[in-house]
Amino acid sequence: MLRRALIAEFIGSLLLACVVIGSGILAERLAAGNAAAALVGNTLATVAALGVLIVLFGPLSGAQFNPVVSLVLALHGEQRWRIAVAYVPAQVVAMIAGAWLAHAMFGLPLMQSATQVRGSFGEALGEFVATFWLLLTILGTLATRPVAVVLTVPAAIAAGYWFTSSTSFANPAITIARSFTDSFSGVRPADVANFIAAQLLGGVAALVVARLLWRAR
Repeated sequence: MLRRALIAEFIGSLLLACVVIGSGILAERLAAGNAAAALVGNTLATVAALGVLIVLFGPLSGAQFNPVVSLVLALHGEQRWRIAVAYVPAQVVAMIAGAWLAHAMFGLPLMQSATQVRGSFGEALGEFVATFWLLLTILGTLATRPVAVVLTVPAAIAAGYWFTSSTSFANPAITIARSFTDSFSGVRPADVANFIAAQLLGGVAALVVARLLWRAR
């Protein structure tokens, strides 16, 4: 059972990273310098893919695709720690592979290092808010209407792309993967640690608030 879940989590994470980075590459090419248009294309592809992946892999692995989600669900008692610990490396490796797959499709060098600077305090704060927003959405939906996850999670990501200064990575695995692409979706390797720290703090904050709001019910 765990092996099947790990395969699902790996394939889903790989495809999600491929969509995020690949759509960013194509959107940047088609937008001809219009960053807003590129972000629209990147957003639409990401949320559409996320909805499909949740439907496909949710029954197999929970369709987590995100180390913060896996760890917070374990802290919340929604899944065993051994599952979360197994998921995290699979998610990270799969998303790096997804970045390479996107590069291969568009004829780019497989090995790249991002140069897009995202090192400001405001962008780190944006990652804290984005991850808090995503995890609160997940925990709240699971507590009140679990079947709606396929709608609420993509909607939260779509909003996060546009209301946060960081464009809502909200995921340490995709953050690491995006440091390997010098494209529209990239993040400079030097900024990765700050993003991941903010994401972990945002996840814990969401867990605290979710327990106050829904555990008593």
